[in-house]
Amino acid sequence: MPGGRPRSFDAETALDRALEVFWRHGYEGTSLTDLTAAMDINRPSLYAAFGNKEELFGKVLARYLDGPGGYTTDALDAPTGREVIERLIHGAVDLTAGEGRPHGCLCVNSVHARGPDAHAVRQDAVAVRETAEAALRGRLEKATDLPSGYEPAALAALVHTITDGIAVQAAAGRSHDDLRQVADLALRALLD
Repeated sequence: MPGGRPRSFDAETALDRALEVFWRHGYEGTSLTDLTAAMDINRPSLYAAFGNKEELFGKVLARYLDGPGGYTTDALDAPTGREVIERLIHGAVDLTAGEGRPHGCLCVNSVHARGPDAHAVRQDAVAVRETAEAALRGRLEKATDLPSGYEPAALAALVHTITDGIAVQAAAGRSHDDLRQVADLALRALLD
């Protein structure tokens, strides 16, 4: 005999709503009450479907990387090193300061989580970022069109520093148009 009642909510929609809350308020700024209200479920249903807050955040982080943050993986498929860098930097502007979504970056915000309950979340975000930077470094090692003298590891770190800065500026309220100008200037300085 199966245990419990069938779910009376759509888990995919609930995850999307949790993503929105975590992205807008950060891990530490999001309470279980915020989550259950946004997801339109009660706490027992949240725990049964997604685990505790930390486990839910892990699922949300994966959804973010496959969804809105997926532009980073797509950028690595660009035909040239220059295009990879352009897509990453312009994509950071669109992701973090675009219309109809929270400003800032879920991963960047999560790296700054410092509370005792946030250690694992911070470590997960750091691991995601390290993996992304390693993938970028590997892609840049194959690029033949970049200016001479660029060391792929340092260039990958620089690109991530620029995209992180864009995310911080977006979270602080800088407009998409302003950040696009900053991105264009960074690209000219970096690649010309």
